[in-house]
Amino acid sequence: MMTMTTTRRRTTTITMTMMMMMMTLMMMITTMTTITMLLVIVTIMLLLLLMTMLLLMMRWRRRSRTRTRATTTTTMMMMMMMMMMMMMMMMMMMMMMMMMMMMMMMMTMMMTMMMTMMMMMMMMMMMMMMMMMMMMMMMMMMMMMMMMMMMMMMMMMMMMMMMIMMR
Repeated sequence: MMTMTTTRRRTTTITMTMMMMMMTLMMMITTMTTITMLLVIVTIMLLLLLMTMLLLMMRWRRRSRTRTRATTTTTMMMMMMMMMMMMMMMMMMMMMMMMMMMMMMMMTMMMTMMMTMMMMMMMMMMMMMMMMMMMMMMMMMMMMMMMMMMMMMMMMMMMMMMMIMMR
């Protein structure tokens, strides 16, 4: 490895730079997509909130003015639910972004290792690391999903309870 020619070194450096450029591009693309997704989700949530509020207002206007307190509580609950959903979505998106970044970094590291020292040991080690990272990401994603489900169930229960209490 020490007796490496200048031409080969130059080629390796060129390839390295190219790889780095590619990785940076990929990172930028991923970030942009995640941001757009977040914006879309936020807009949808806001629209839903507005729709629910309007619906509730229209429904309760026609009836007697005795149930004003109940209406406010229900609207508040709905708003809270929407906010929670939004927060969860944001968290999920952030997690996905972080995972993408990590993966890109790992890939770059792997490529650099391969380019610089063509060792089978290094390659194997990097592969193992990648596998481990993937497993960890999967586990985290599963956990997040479970949490979301639990929160949703809790919210639904609360809503049901409120509805029963109002009657």
